[in-house]
Amino acid sequence: MYLLAFAGACVLVAMVPGVSTAVILRQTLRSGRGSGLAATLGNETGILLWGLAAAFGLSALLVASQLAYDVMRVTGAVLLLAMGAQALWQAGKRTPATPEAAPGRRGPYLAGLGTCLANPKAAVFALSFLPQFVPAGVAGPDVPLTLVTLALVWVAVDLLWYGLLVWAVAGARAFLDRPAVRRRLERISGVLLIGLGVRMVVESR
Repeated sequence: MYLLAFAGACVLVAMVPGVSTAVILRQTLRSGRGSGLAATLGNETGILLWGLAAAFGLSALLVASQLAYDVMRVTGAVLLLAMGAQALWQAGKRTPATPEAAPGRRGPYLAGLGTCLANPKAAVFALSFLPQFVPAGVAGPDVPLTLVTLALVWVAVDLLWYGLLVWAVAGARAFLDRPAVRRRLERISGVLLIGLGVRMVVESR
C-alpha cells in the first residue's frame, strides 16, 4: 500500500515543471524523440544515484557540507546557463539548424545526467522525500532496502511521465520544425534555461 501512495506522490512531483522538464524538452525539440528519451534516461540515472545516496546516508553528508552544496549549485547553474545560451544562439541564426538524421545519444544522456547530479535540490529532495514513505516498524538493514525500492519506483514513474511527454512533443514535430516556430521555441527554452540557472545561483537552501 505504501508503494501505491508513494507512486501517486511521484506522479504529482513529476508533473510539476522544473529543471528536468526543461532539459528533456529542449533535447526533444532540438533532435527528436531519441534524444529526448536519452536525456530522460540520463535524468533518471541521476535520480537513482540520489536515491541510493539517500538510502546509504551519502546525500546527508553532501547536504551538510556548505562547500559541497555550493559547488553543486554553481556547477548546475553553469550547465543550465550554457544550454540556455546555446538555445538563444540557435534562435538567432538566420536559418535554424535542422535536426540531425541520426543524432548521437551520448550528449543528451549526459545533459540529463549532469543536470540532475549537479542540482543540489535533487539531493535535498531525495533526502527529505523518500524517508517519509518508509513504513512504521521498518528498522535496521531493511531501511536502506526500502529506500532503494522507493527510489526505483520514483525512477519508474518518472520514466513513464517523461516518456509520454517526449512522445507527445516529438509527435508534433511536423509543426514544431517550421523555421519560425522553431526559432520561437529556441528563444523560449533558452530564456527558461537561463532563468532556471540564475535562480539556482541566487537561491539559498
